[in-house]
Amino acid sequence: MDTKTKIKDILANLLKVKIEELKDDLSLQDSIGLDSTEMVESLIALEKAFGVKLNPKEVKKTSTINEIAGNIQAKLA
Repeated sequence: MDTKTKIKDILANLLKVKIEELKDDLSLQDSIGLDSTEMVESLIALEKAFGVKLNPKEVKKTSTINEIAGNIQAKLA
């Protein structure tokens, strides 16, 4: 499973949305109306799933699936 697919799977299960609603290039706030509490929960779930530490400020600035995947891949490299 590639990084973006894994991110979408985690977020879809956590946020109770369909994977199709998670667009690669739209911000999570715009595409599914993610609020700040859900963002923190998502951040924690992604950190656990990938074994990386994500900076909340970076995630807030990088709020698309593509950007989050790039951030995670950079930390894994």
